[in-house]
Amino acid sequence: MKILITGGAGFIGSALVRHLVEHRDHELLIIDKLTYSGNRQSIVSALATQRCALAETDICDGPAVAQAFTSFQPHAVMHLAAESHVDRSIDGPAEFIRTNVMGTFELLQAARDYFENAPAEVQSGFRLLNVSTDEVYGDLADSEAYFTETTAYAPSSPYSASKASADHLVRAWSRTYGLPILITNCSNNYGHYQFPEKFIPHMILNALAGKPLPVYGDGSNIRDWLYVDDHVRALYTVLTRGKPGETYNIGGNNELENIAVVQSICECIKDELQQPSDFHQLIEFVADRKGHDQRYAIDASKIRTELGWTPAESFATGLRKTVQWYLHNQAWWQQILNGSYRLERLGR
Repeated sequence: MKILITGGAGFIGSALVRHLVEHRDHELLIIDKLTYSGNRQSIVSALATQRCALAETDICDGPAVAQAFTSFQPHAVMHLAAESHVDRSIDGPAEFIRTNVMGTFELLQAARDYFENAPAEVQSGFRLLNVSTDEVYGDLADSEAYFTETTAYAPSSPYSASKASADHLVRAWSRTYGLPILITNCSNNYGHYQFPEKFIPHMILNALAGKPLPVYGDGSNIRDWLYVDDHVRALYTVLTRGKPGETYNIGGNNELENIAVVQSICECIKDELQQPSDFHQLIEFVADRKGHDQRYAIDASKIRTELGWTPAESFATGLRKTVQWYLHNQAWWQQILNGSYRLERLGR
């Protein structure tokens, strides 16, 4: 199978690429603009094979995306290209609307044109999987319920609103134009190769540097944590076994308060370094984020019962693997912290 993957040099996208190259026998074309969060070093092993190529293309460049379809002739598309950091969306929402909404529109237009003109044997198996987030559902602060595939959308941030918009576009292109689509909504991901400004790697690297560990509000906000390798297994399962037109929620069954996550990180680093340092002393409560949702929680029973997927990692095992990776791969994150990974891309 030939799979076109947008955003394949980002955190989840690169994990997906590595998984497919290491465990499957498909041909991959990655479309990635290589913005601040896209990193060629995260997929360098995949690009060294004969089955994976990278097109440094902006998802909003409709003609370039259309040309990728024409030249590659994919059997499936996995759409992960997105701006994803909530704080950045609050400070500068325009880029989120451009990439997440208009970029998805351009992809859908190119996919529609390609699909409508593809041979019957390609049309019969073609799929477009849109990878989304549980944040489109809003806040469960006053409820013990869980997000299901039928939960109404109620996004709180520019980021989640842009992802909700993308989901609606994908469904509309299916209903109006007959494009065979699938949608997944996942809980908070963590793991190796995650950009250092994200919550868990930020805490790990700050702790290693002896810097404050900033926690929003009182740290009581709850998230369901999903190890990235479990997520990409689920994505491939949905792509190959899911029913076109359906949505599948993907969660890790690990609901934790943010403060508990930070405390676990402190303990894990202490154990790995075998040092008496008390990293807990670095925890610092800061002013809460604007519009901060209190609780997210995924009901993943549909993907479990219909497709047989379950997460392999508990939060304890996944976190330990994550901490170990950041301890042993300093060269990867140091070149992000000092900015050299972007200079390399620009050939400087």
